Amino acid sequence: MRLLLVLFIFQCTFLNAQVTKQHMAEALPETLKHPYLFFNEQGKTNILSRIGKDPESKKIFDRLVVEANRMMYAPIEKFPPQTDHPRYDSDGKFDQQMGTYAYSAETLAFLYQLTGEKTYALKAFEFANALAELPTWMIKAHQFNVIYDRVWPWNALLRDDQVVFNYDIRSASIGIEMALVYDWCYNAFDKRQRDRIRNALYEKVILPVRNNYDYQWWATSYKCNWCGICFSGLGVASLALLTEDNSLTDVVAESYNRIGLLLNEFGDDGAWKEGRGYWSYGMGETIYFMESLRNITNGKFNLLAHKRIQKAPVDFALYGLTGAFGDGNGNPVGTTFLINKLVEQTSNGEGAWYRNHVLKEGTSIFDLIWPRANVKELLPSVPSKLFKSIDWAFMRSDFNNPDNVTIACKAGFNDDPHHGHLDIGQFIVYWQNKYFIKDLGTFDYDEQYFTGARWDYLYASSKGHNLISVNGEQQRIEKRKDEPWKQGFGCKILDFRTSGSRDYTLMDPSKAYPGEFLKKWRRHIVLEKPNITLVLDEVSCLPGSEIEARLFPGVENIETKKDYTLLSDNQNNAMAVFPLCSEKIAIEKGLLPFLPVKKDKNVEWVPFFSSKVIAKNSTTLLATIIVPVKNSDESDRLERNITSTQLNDGTFRVSVKYKNKSYTFIFHKTADGLVLD
Repeated sequence: MRLLLVLFIFQCTFLNAQVTKQHMAEALPETLKHPYLFFNEQGKTNILSRIGKDPESKKIFDRLVVEANRMMYAPIEKFPPQTDHPRYDSDGKFDQQMGTYAYSAETLAFLYQLTGEKTYALKAFEFANALAELPTWMIKAHQFNVIYDRVWPWNALLRDDQVVFNYDIRSASIGIEMALVYDWCYNAFDKRQRDRIRNALYEKVILPVRNNYDYQWWATSYKCNWCGICFSGLGVASLALLTEDNSLTDVVAESYNRIGLLLNEFGDDGAWKEGRGYWSYGMGETIYFMESLRNITNGKFNLLAHKRIQKAPVDFALYGLTGAFGDGNGNPVGTTFLINKLVEQTSNGEGAWYRNHVLKEGTSIFDLIWPRANVKELLPSVPSKLFKSIDWAFMRSDFNNPDNVTIACKAGFNDDPHHGHLDIGQFIVYWQNKYFIKDLGTFDYDEQYFTGARWDYLYASSKGHNLISVNGEQQRIEKRKDEPWKQGFGCKILDFRTSGSRDYTLMDPSKAYPGEFLKKWRRHIVLEKPNITLVLDEVSCLPGSEIEARLFPGVENIETKKDYTLLSDNQNNAMAVFPLCSEKIAIEKGLLPFLPVKKDKNVEWVPFFSSKVIAKNSTTLLATIIVPVKNSDESDRLERNITSTQLNDGTFRVSVKYKNKSYTFIFHKTADGLVLD
């Protein structure tokens, strides 16, 4: 017990301090014998045992063997030429071939380890050698001519003066795969073959960055997934080469320190502001360094012991389902093997439930190396959650029943020029496994999307989100290239409540706007469980101003009636959207054009609908009820059973009779505005 306590204190000390190459060297075994990155001979025996006993593992192994048979006979071809502007004009064949060759080399190297068949290793070298011959492993769009005009995210060192672009996230990813080939095929390769791989890892991964960290924009951008991915590639490549060059402990220490600083930027609740897709991508690559270092040092340097991971390892993936905000997505995220490892290292029951019930069966080599954890699963007892660290809220009755509505709400600040959108106040309505009110999400990136032009794109600007505008006024940003940061454009979630029958989220996104026309805006979002959504907008502006509440549907059919809008899919699922206001409401629908700067793309027409009113007073109350319905006949009957009333003391009341049951929502007046009783 005392030994475990000492080890825990050792880990915590180094998680909060900068370690040196000497610290790292002292933590390494006296001798290292390949393979050692993720498993040794005993670990290999354990993998083979699982393949013999576990059907999921055997299925993965059998598929790998069949794939490898094709790889063994595949010719090694020259890489096709690349255009200088691949995000404008590219068939993707170069990038696809790089991915195929890296995957093939890794797969064949792994099968050599499991079978001992040297022919697998020799073919793995052919694929790896073809990659080694490339002058760089960078994505072409990340080289100077394209990436220079990018607006750099938070904490990019040297501010906007970035001119060095010789290593990127793909360099890191390929570096990890080549390090695996080196580790797994070390004993099958001759010295020249080993040195060829070692040469490539030095030239394309380690030396461009070693001792030059502060010239890389991502090296201090600890809120950006690039930081973790790039340092993971550096770290794993260096770990793989320690048998030939033990001085590389300096790179290992640097990677450990910087990834620790990145983990400090995770919320206590596990949230990541770049979104769930980039959480998955970042963690999915960073885990390779974290786990290989933990394994090699026998747990002495264990980034998986970081308090942010231990406290909420899978919460953002699980509770954030449907949170398709920014450039992220609301789908299930996280590779199966990533979640396996996080659950194993934290004994998190809710993460085990997510792995077993939300994700599919494993398919990867690393599902064999890091199998499902033997952790008792735990169904989340409170399905709704506020991610306070980034001001996202999720309101739902459960995770299992598609008949029940889920609402995702977003506040926060417009301080992410990398993957953020101008969407403070946005909400999403999800029902029957689809988005009835959606975020537009993202698209196949073009070159301009990460420049100052980003905020003119429909997908990133506030005009492309489910927001309020007054006289067309749009939200403002905190960062433009070569300009200083401007802070405070957005808001915190002011109130979040959850119970078995009703959830409530309140925010005030007023400061996200310049304030010329929209003077104040408070948005209340209520889920009356399981299926009634109420949105109440308090909008302050000059009388005579036009207030628009814009919504983007996620289903095929939009039918605007006199007093409501009917949304339906092609499977006979429908929702009705009823706006309520003391002023006359004009319900409109339209199409917004979008055309990315890409060759051979056609104009995309994005449908939306909105409720518009002309303000008669300084404050206007606009309520919206969104409910599932069978058809337009039910919607017509329901429309007659929805009322709103404002009393003399300022109390605002909304009543609805739905499915033969009456519901009332009462908002009382405070000094700052209305609040739900």
